[in-house]
Amino acid sequence: MAPKWLWALVLLQLSCSDWGSCGKVLVWPIDHSHWFNAKNLLEELARRGHEVTILVPSNSIRVNTSQASAINYEVFPVSTSQGHYEAVIQEMIYLWSYELPSLSVWEYTVKMNALFHKFFVLSQQVCQSVILNEALVKKLRASGFDVLVADAIFFGGELVAESLGIPFVYTLRFSSGYYLERHCGKLPSPLSYVPLPMGALTDRMDFKDRVKNVGLAILFDYFIPQFDRSVWDGFYTDLLGRPTTLCEIMGKAEMWLIRTYWDFEFPRPYLPNFEFVGGLHCQPAKPLPEEMEAFVQSSGEHGIVVFSLGSMVKNLTEEKANLIAAALAQIPQKVLWRYKGKQPATLGPNTKLYDWIPQNDLLGHPKTKAFITHGGTNGIYEAIYHGVPMVGIPMFADQPDNIAHMKAKGAAAEVDFSSMTTDDLLGALDAVINEASYKESALRLSRIHHDQPTKPLDRAVFWIEFVMRHKGAKHLRPASHSLTWYQYHCLDVVAFLLGCAALGLFVVARCCLFCCGKLGRTGRKRKRE
Repeated sequence: MAPKWLWALVLLQLSCSDWGSCGKVLVWPIDHSHWFNAKNLLEELARRGHEVTILVPSNSIRVNTSQASAINYEVFPVSTSQGHYEAVIQEMIYLWSYELPSLSVWEYTVKMNALFHKFFVLSQQVCQSVILNEALVKKLRASGFDVLVADAIFFGGELVAESLGIPFVYTLRFSSGYYLERHCGKLPSPLSYVPLPMGALTDRMDFKDRVKNVGLAILFDYFIPQFDRSVWDGFYTDLLGRPTTLCEIMGKAEMWLIRTYWDFEFPRPYLPNFEFVGGLHCQPAKPLPEEMEAFVQSSGEHGIVVFSLGSMVKNLTEEKANLIAAALAQIPQKVLWRYKGKQPATLGPNTKLYDWIPQNDLLGHPKTKAFITHGGTNGIYEAIYHGVPMVGIPMFADQPDNIAHMKAKGAAAEVDFSSMTTDDLLGALDAVINEASYKESALRLSRIHHDQPTKPLDRAVFWIEFVMRHKGAKHLRPASHSLTWYQYHCLDVVAFLLGCAALGLFVVARCCLFCCGKLGRTGRKRKRE
């Protein structure tokens, strides 16, 4: 019998033959829920024989480098502690979740700008810790990576790829106002029917909604370039040693892997180097732990409700927690609530608190009747995958926009986090569990999701391998990357045509005046005669 290592080598070779030559993939740091999504993609790349190396800053919160894995981890030191990084994230969450309702638009804008500046400074420190680390850069160059995978929200990956001279691929849900996609990726986004994120709008906009959508575009197109110029453009210019901008470097991305699909998105135009891979992390439900399964089975015919506000929300204020617990205590279903805070005084006997829950497996359980969610993309896609209706309690970032999509598609009811009462939450739960339309809509989205020619994970892997095989995907990039803003909108052509029209009108007017003047002189001459 052949030794085990020989069989492993044969299997590896077969895997590479099936999916293209095995390559080397470098991954820029990704954290929080973004990491949970990307982890599935990276593990699949490693399973198919590719050598995957993740750059991990020493203050990373979610990436567990001690866990046995086929993925390689390259840990590098950064000056900022994990606690400081987490504090900035929690400060942003608190502003979005609790302070926003009491702030004016101007106060909110000033506070959010200050927090974004803090976050970007931390991101720059991570970036400098790699680029200015000569030993690390030398090691990365010597490794001969074929592609770099980065999340477009965590800047820096494109700079590393540019320094190493390798192509790079983005994975993301969206940027604020689609700014990066519209201006750096040149993705067409007609504001008349493509709702910008953060506005909680749909593609069916009346006049008031379109005014709001255009207003958001103007707001994002003003504020984001201010950040780029003040924080990033000079930073990238200094580190590369030549004049450049963040958007110019980001525009070199070979592929943009968008973490949604048409079960979630509204129809819109897109480009050949944009691929929708929403739900790539979803998978069939596995059996629950024995103790949890016993609790689920004890629900009888009423079933269960799964409740999670995601990995970034550590706890709630005592008032909010008691309000929520009081509502949950009044429903006949058993509730599994992921919550690390102090146990609410109003917690009912039907509700059980857990530090962690196997969310995908619970959503895939036949007894699950509803999912109470903050509206994170990962959780929403697991609910779509398993056909579970939702009660959305959006708190920050992409969550209001995600819930707006699910409401428009009939699969969710929404409760406002800042103003909700016990009755509000109770009413939303009653509607989602007992009105058949919610379940029917969720199942319809699930059927759409499963009815794809290829699985989202396979598509994401294919395009990364495609970029590795062809050393990029330049043939998929639109010519708009080489146009100025006025050329893109044909303003030079409009100016030329207006000039021609004005010249034509001027010539006609002069001819008319000349003819009228000549006729006048001829008439006067005849009168004198």
